[in-house]
Amino acid sequence: MTIMSTLLTLLDAFDNLPQARDLRETTYRALGDAVVDVGCGGGRAVGELAARGVRAIGVDLNPAMIQAAADRWPAAEFHVADATALPLDDGSVTGYRADKLLHALPEPERAVAEARRVLAAHGRAVLIGQDWDTWVIDSDNPELTRALVHARADRMPHPRIARRYRNLLLDNGFTDVTVEVHTIVWTDASCLPTLADIAGEGAWLDAQAARARDDRLFAALPIFVASGTRAG
Repeated sequence: MTIMSTLLTLLDAFDNLPQARDLRETTYRALGDAVVDVGCGGGRAVGELAARGVRAIGVDLNPAMIQAAADRWPAAEFHVADATALPLDDGSVTGYRADKLLHALPEPERAVAEARRVLAAHGRAVLIGQDWDTWVIDSDNPELTRALVHARADRMPHPRIARRYRNLLLDNGFTDVTVEVHTIVWTDASCLPTLADIAGEGAWLDAQAARARDDRLFAALPIFVASGTRAG
């Protein structure tokens, strides 16, 4: 399995959760009729917005990911581009959405500045993502679990950026900034691909698989949703 197909599998496993579907609906509110989804991955949000008559534009830096998204959602618009240099004119969209993106960027503040540039006056920006240190996983070895979670977090350029979403929006001239927390809970084997991404193969993952078989798995992840309005 290629790295991209592994990533798509992880994204699909998350996106197919009923809780994740409800969360996406929350992030679509008040985005208007022209929306850019930056770091669109497999294009799920772009496809769903396009199906509602929105001009939905998906942007991702990975050409293979964009090709996969275009194949999955042929009615939508996709571009290969950097989050800090979007192929859009100033003020050309009414909504900006970045889901599970900023933690992977070397300079996330530049992406938020770019969001302000492409949004029309009074347009809405929505930032969605997890703080990678906030995984809650029941385990017989909590010390190892904590070490694995922190080690996985430290592989990201900005694993704790979600706790800065509000300030990033304020620093870039957004008003009416709000933050919500939506917690995703797993109690079955659907979480195992994600836990494997955290820990890799081995005894710890085997123990979690056993918990899933015995209906004793518990994992929870708070997802932060920050939104703001571009000042006129």
